[in-house]
Amino acid sequence: MSARYSSGGTLGLRHRADWLTILLYLILVAIGWLAIYAADGTYTITDSSFSIEGRALSQLVWIGISLAAAIAILLIDTFFLKQSAPVLYFLMIGLLILTIFIAPDIKGSRSWIVVTESVRLQPAEFSKLTTALMLAWWMSKYNFSLERTRDLAVACAILIAPMLIIIMQSETGSALVYASFIILLYREGLSSAVPLFLVFCSLLFVLELRFSEVMWGVTSAGRLIVMLMIYIAVILSAQAYCDLRRAWLPGLVIAPGLMLVAAIISIWHPVDYSIFGIVSLLLLLVWVVLQVYNHRGRHIGGLIAFMVVSVVMYAGVGYFFDNILQPHQQTRILVSLGLKDDPAGAGYNVHQSLIAIGSGGLTGKGYLQGTQTKLSYVPEQTTDFIFCTIGEEEGFIGCLVVLLLFLALICRIIYIAERQPDTFARVYGYSVASILFFHLFVNVGMVIGLVPVIGIPLPYISYGGSSLLSFTLLLFVLLRLDASRMPVSTLR
Repeated sequence: MSARYSSGGTLGLRHRADWLTILLYLILVAIGWLAIYAADGTYTITDSSFSIEGRALSQLVWIGISLAAAIAILLIDTFFLKQSAPVLYFLMIGLLILTIFIAPDIKGSRSWIVVTESVRLQPAEFSKLTTALMLAWWMSKYNFSLERTRDLAVACAILIAPMLIIIMQSETGSALVYASFIILLYREGLSSAVPLFLVFCSLLFVLELRFSEVMWGVTSAGRLIVMLMIYIAVILSAQAYCDLRRAWLPGLVIAPGLMLVAAIISIWHPVDYSIFGIVSLLLLLVWVVLQVYNHRGRHIGGLIAFMVVSVVMYAGVGYFFDNILQPHQQTRILVSLGLKDDPAGAGYNVHQSLIAIGSGGLTGKGYLQGTQTKLSYVPEQTTDFIFCTIGEEEGFIGCLVVLLLFLALICRIIYIAERQPDTFARVYGYSVASILFFHLFVNVGMVIGLVPVIGIPLPYISYGGSSLLSFTLLLFVLLRLDASRMPVSTLR
């Protein structure tokens, strides 16, 4: 009998399911519940009694709901998953918009739909699933190519639409998760120049803020450093990507010459060197346009776009920071960059988290023996800062075990994605891996003070029904797609 690919049904599902991934999932969920119980349990440090109530009981209920949803997903026909992707995506977009108007203000955010007094759902968590499905649907269309402007523009629009709506809900942290899809796009053929550009823009943002208050005469050190970085990046890009072999020559003449002029003028009158930096970039832009006129080089349009976007970002950093970000987000960024010391305010969470993790040492204080945990020194310890509970009670070894489990899960997901026979499942698999990696990196980075506190949960570990259910659905949709790849004839 010729091999047939099963897209539905339950034939041999227990043989087709990737049990290693399911095992890793169950271990992480179990670790998460134990950590939530330790952070929110009703025990006392000297008491050995065991009772389940509060958030530990609520999370246990959500674990049951998530497992039931996982089983249901494994029984769904994959044809339905693929064909319903656009419908699910646009329904979620509508729900996200509706949430802005019907959701109550909870800690400055309008992102939670109140079902009952004890049950609240956050659509933004589930939008990651529908966006991943929609992106997989679009990128699996016949003759799709990221090198085609239209195809890339639609893919970006699919990502940007929910991102902007979530920002309107004042959930900047959840919106930033969509930046993780750049990993997927790179895997599918996006030019390496794009992720490098995003890293470059992030660096510009940080440097301009970090040195904004450092003055060299009347010149802001931050603005001058950023302008010179853009100038150097344009020259290097012209050499590397545009085959303009002598781009270094005008680079060595324009900016140094203008800076020399500025230095001479400053003898008699104070000079803002950043203005001369802007003039240098404009002259460099004129030179690049002349290369287009003379039919030299390649990808010149991309280079010009890079210059324009960089300058716009350079000019807009201050406006974005002052008018787009919320005051508490501004404070968190300033604390992370060392521009503001606020151990009793915005820096309190991280300060107490570091104390908790540091007090755990190598092997930890023991389960249910964490003093920082029990005495609730760390706010949001069952949600965004759950990792510090593990660090205090299980020590460095416990943290390492959790990180290795996540690493194993992400690597397994990538392996599953790579073995898929169709583009839809591969793209979706890399979407799942990208989202999990971003959440892991940012959450652990928040807890140990490497990144600003932006309210990102640790998948399968942090307390929260919406988070656990959405991540469960995200993973088990992939497992269902993977199970359908195996020929039915191999199961008999």
